[in-house]
Amino acid sequence: MKRKGMAVWEGGMPEGSGSISTDSGVLNQAQYSFSTRFENGIGTNPEELIAAGHAGCFSMALAAELGQAGIKPESISTTATVTLAMVDGGFAITAVHLEVTAKIADGDEAAFGKAATSAKAGCPVSKVLNAEITMDAKLVT
Repeated sequence: MKRKGMAVWEGGMPEGSGSISTDSGVLNQAQYSFSTRFENGIGTNPEELIAAGHAGCFSMALAAELGQAGIKPESISTTATVTLAMVDGGFAITAVHLEVTAKIADGDEAAFGKAATSAKAGCPVSKVLNAEITMDAKLVT
């Protein structure tokens, strides 16, 4: 299985701008720029796309881990916060913090915690990131 994303950048840095697209068409020339990445400009940026991808991947991984434990979640909500920091004179993604809330009828806190820890380590996006990944996991019954 292969997935594609495309980007076009025009101009220099920081005055230039670009667009990001995906094969699926969900993103179709979504605007990004210096201001959307390092300030609060309107548009997207690579870090928020990584955060969204990690949140989605983790949520699916947690559903799979819970399923293997015989637990069916009603819902899983995950927010991933990506930290971009200056390291050794260049920028790097240094950390991702996952905040997850899962609604499970008659939930078992220990089984949920074990599944969340396994999902954090086993999610393919977690595996590709060279960053510290932390998590706060909350079970709601």
